[in-house]
Amino acid sequence: MSPDDVPILVTCGLPYANGPCHIGHLRTYVPADIYVRGLRKMGLDVTFVCGSDSHGTPIVVNAEEQGTTPAELVTRYHDHFDEVFRNVEVIFDYFGNTDDPSNHARTRSIVKTLMENGYVYSQDIQLAYCPKCDRFLPDRYVEGICPYCGSPARGDECDQGCGRHLEPGEIKEPVCKSCGNRAEYRRQKHYFFRLSAFKNFLIDYLEDLGGTSNARNYAREWVKQELRDWCITRNLDWGVEFPGKEGLVVYVWVDAPIGYISFTEEWASIQGADWEDYWRRNARIVHFIGGDIVYHHCIFWPAMLEGAGYTLPSAVVASGMLKIDNKTFSKSRGYVVWVNEDYLARGLHPDLLRYYLASYTSHTKELNFSWTVFGEKVNNELVGALGNFINRSIIFTIKNFDGRVPQGDLDPAVTGKIETIIEDTAAALDEYEFKKAVDIAMSLADYGNGYFQANEPWKMIKTDRDGCGAVLRNCLQIVKALAVLLEPVMPGKMQSAWKQMGLEGRVGDALFRDGLVPLKVDQPLGTPEHLFNKMDKSAIKELDVIFRERISLLAESEKSETKEMGIISFEDFKTLDLRVGEVKEAENIKGSDRLLRLTVDLGTEDRQIVAGIAQTHRPEELLGSQIVVLANMEPAKLFGVESQGMLLAADLGDSAVLLRPETKVEPGTGIR
Repeated sequence: MSPDDVPILVTCGLPYANGPCHIGHLRTYVPADIYVRGLRKMGLDVTFVCGSDSHGTPIVVNAEEQGTTPAELVTRYHDHFDEVFRNVEVIFDYFGNTDDPSNHARTRSIVKTLMENGYVYSQDIQLAYCPKCDRFLPDRYVEGICPYCGSPARGDECDQGCGRHLEPGEIKEPVCKSCGNRAEYRRQKHYFFRLSAFKNFLIDYLEDLGGTSNARNYAREWVKQELRDWCITRNLDWGVEFPGKEGLVVYVWVDAPIGYISFTEEWASIQGADWEDYWRRNARIVHFIGGDIVYHHCIFWPAMLEGAGYTLPSAVVASGMLKIDNKTFSKSRGYVVWVNEDYLARGLHPDLLRYYLASYTSHTKELNFSWTVFGEKVNNELVGALGNFINRSIIFTIKNFDGRVPQGDLDPAVTGKIETIIEDTAAALDEYEFKKAVDIAMSLADYGNGYFQANEPWKMIKTDRDGCGAVLRNCLQIVKALAVLLEPVMPGKMQSAWKQMGLEGRVGDALFRDGLVPLKVDQPLGTPEHLFNKMDKSAIKELDVIFRERISLLAESEKSETKEMGIISFEDFKTLDLRVGEVKEAENIKGSDRLLRLTVDLGTEDRQIVAGIAQTHRPEELLGSQIVVLANMEPAKLFGVESQGMLLAADLGDSAVLLRPETKVEPGTGIR
């Protein structure tokens, strides 16, 4: 990629200051850090900012539960993330906080501009109100029933059903989460962002948006549907006060992304730069985010920026989902790896985890973490290939050439290989293909091992010292190139390799093309040491046992806390219309990665059923299969598709096993 004249700003989705860092967080931050380091190795000037997301009802609720204040809770977790990021060598130019005065000021300024431009309006709406607590209930202070699918839901999201975002006042049968009493609906004036006015703009914008295709495609599907205006005020004391309206704060998804701007302002103030070069003029802005916040970054955020006259993001890079040991990521069930407690505190080097996250799979695909695979990658790839080549090249040279780079010509085939690898690695990084970039760079280690073996320097040293010196000089040149190429992925380990080569300064300051700059003859090498240590089976097993013990303890705790189901009469059971159905059609529902639309033959009629089984069942595999259906379930709409029944399945937490008849029966056969 040729240097760009416009300034470059890279951001990461803000970690929520409400709990500790886990490797699901690093799924976003490590690739972003690799990307920034890679751009700098291409000679580009990049600014990298992030910060804590400090507002919203979950923080207020959590602070109340812990007997502390939101400010104290935010400070604790802000400092925690700042420290963890530094420890895993994710280095931001500025790490801010959305509760900083600069973000309050910038948020109010943008909201005022949106109001002046006619994109924010007031409207009286019905809101859940708790008579006992004597207050309106925002977001997660209220629980009830999703109006779209009928599942239990919290005030801002149908978290147990269709996953749909819920606007204030939408939830049915509201209950106050604080006291448990039934809430009622009362009218109150709130403010809305006119998102519906930006449909044509967003259609055009998404056509040219860079980044990963999963972000663009997901956003396009949403824009094709009806864009609903967003309520952007909440009844809270914690947050950015809405301009001119005491008692209301702006919705967290307004002030959180504005943090990207205010953090740039803070950084610019320290550096003596102009923040408007990034946010008011032509600039290249790249957002790295988790796949669950695409809507906010590709639809809501660019619409706000357009309405207020700010620079639009150039690219949105969305990561794939994370699994732990082939199970759906779940903190409550123990399928989580905490960065401090489970990794750093056990003495594991951060570069090993960085390598795993970057090299396991493509950035947009599902990543699975298991300690067994982790150990295999360390032993086979880092110890067996990369570490072996670097170590043998340096030690053999020190032993036979007085610890100095020997004389000899660089082989054009070797330098040509290095040049190709550098170009291909840079191209992969520029396309956000981090696994591809790592695989390309690591192929140079395989090439080096092959070159070393083919030339047999241990034999050549006995018969052709000069020829042996030339071979080793070429090997050391490959080592230098590897250190430069892999520094974005493993900065600490590659700095150690750089030092072992006797090279001055920081490998982080070297450009990719410096990997081709010939080593000086007679340059002293440093002290050799193994870059990577093999993980024995007992160490891997110990880590896995600790992980499984946590899962077991949480499972037992969940069992002990589960309340007994109420006993029902046989007359109650007879009210359930349970029948065997046969699947005639099955397809995915656009905009949802969880739902399938099924057409089911119930004997006397065909029913359309929406089921949340898309992550465990392929549509084509369901055709012709028989399932059990609750036929007198109240109809509900999920993602705009009416469901006229419910299929039954065994809930295994991370998967669903469909209930089926023992042998094939006629569709419509009753179950009793």
